Amino acid sequence: MSASHDIPRLLDFADTLADAARAAILPYFRATHRISNKDAARFDPVTDADEAAERAMRAMISADFPDHSVLGEEYGGELASEGYQWILDPIDGTRAFISGLPTWGVLIGLYYEGRPLIGVMDQPYLDERYRGWMAGANATAHGVTRKLKTRSCAALREATLSTTDPYLFRDPEAHSFESARNAAKLTRYGYDCYAYAMVALGFIDGVIESGLKPFDIAALIPIVTGAGGGICAWDGNDASAGGRVLAWGDARVRDDALALLH
Repeated sequence: MSASHDIPRLLDFADTLADAARAAILPYFRATHRISNKDAARFDPVTDADEAAERAMRAMISADFPDHSVLGEEYGGELASEGYQWILDPIDGTRAFISGLPTWGVLIGLYYEGRPLIGVMDQPYLDERYRGWMAGANATAHGVTRKLKTRSCAALREATLSTTDPYLFRDPEAHSFESARNAAKLTRYGYDCYAYAMVALGFIDGVIESGLKPFDIAALIPIVTGAGGGICAWDGNDASAGGRVLAWGDARVRDDALALLH
């Protein structure tokens, strides 16, 4: 599949999308602005920054790749099985964003015929950008670019895990996560997409989540996979559409975790 795609050109364009999102978002971070709630059943915030960033990226895609479809968190769309589709989450971690915590990120994924192709996760405030294609990944921070590589971890008992919020799990998912957490050496909470970047960078060994949408995971699959790990569903199958996911840096951690996730 990769031979038919101009990966460098697509990554360069994804960088321009991330630049535009940075420009739209940063004026709102740690500043007073409108915060709305998208969900009457629970607090699911959206800000002016989310909407401005997605509008900017959609306009650029429409201008440069008018035949590509778009799925975004704020302005919708349907997951496509044909052609190229950009999948956007302008601020993954809006709760962190409105709390002034720099663990949110801009997620830009590109699928082809429903399969992940490239991904970018940008953290504008920290000036960190993580890029992945299914055969490699790199990160640029403060002007320095380095190759991404997951770390070796022989077993779940030696692993550092992460999840955004353990209270988002509902039984029996909560029991499954608790089993994995109890088996691991260390678990950290609250990092949204940034935890997946740390898997690719070699500091976290696994991320366990549930209830994800395609825009929550599309950009992260190429980054973690390109760094030598992977992202799968709790049953070991494809996670491109979201749902219950496990990100892993070492296949031995994956195997141990999957044995506990049901």
